[in-house]
Amino acid sequence: MPLADVEISIDESVLPDEIGEFLREADWRIGRYFQNKTAGSCGFVPSDFVTVYHALRAIVEASLASGNSFCEWGSGFGVVASLAAMLEFDACGIEIDGDLVDASRNLAEDFDLPVDFVHGSFIPPGDEALADEACADHHDGLSFLVTDADTAYDELGLNPVDSDVVFAYPWPGEEQAIEILFENNAAVGALLLTYKDHSVRLQRQVSGRSCGL
Repeated sequence: MPLADVEISIDESVLPDEIGEFLREADWRIGRYFQNKTAGSCGFVPSDFVTVYHALRAIVEASLASGNSFCEWGSGFGVVASLAAMLEFDACGIEIDGDLVDASRNLAEDFDLPVDFVHGSFIPPGDEALADEACADHHDGLSFLVTDADTAYDELGLNPVDSDVVFAYPWPGEEQAIEILFENNAAVGALLLTYKDHSVRLQRQVSGRSCGL
């Protein structure tokens, strides 16, 4: 397989004051966002941002990334991309929900964080059929694997291969699709960080492209 697991040593004993302040504000805004949404109308579920921050910091401290480009697939409220920017990644996020894109931009701007958030699909051009096949196999729906929207990569001025670190929070049943999309597009050496079941997983692209789902 093109992906290999990477062990990381996570130190959760220290959370810098500026990170704590940012996360408290983000949590408050997310809570307010949910209060304003009707039941069942929101497809956004936040990950454990403290855990993800520590994983990102471990990547930085161990110099595991091959470069400085970070992209969050399905960026939601933009918290992880903003945390990456606070760790001096050149960060961006792609989100299909326009309201969440606006909220992400407001949060990053209020903390003077240089993060680019764009409205669109993170499905790389040419892989729409793979995502559609994954959706067809899961009748409960995979809300992040949306292909009927303009791609965001042109607006970012990036190709999917340009991202040195990609973060995603897969919905149940979406994990394999995320991995295949990453395998098909990431450069050798790129890292895929995912959050699932209260923990993180880090994988590295170690060889050429996969053949599909």
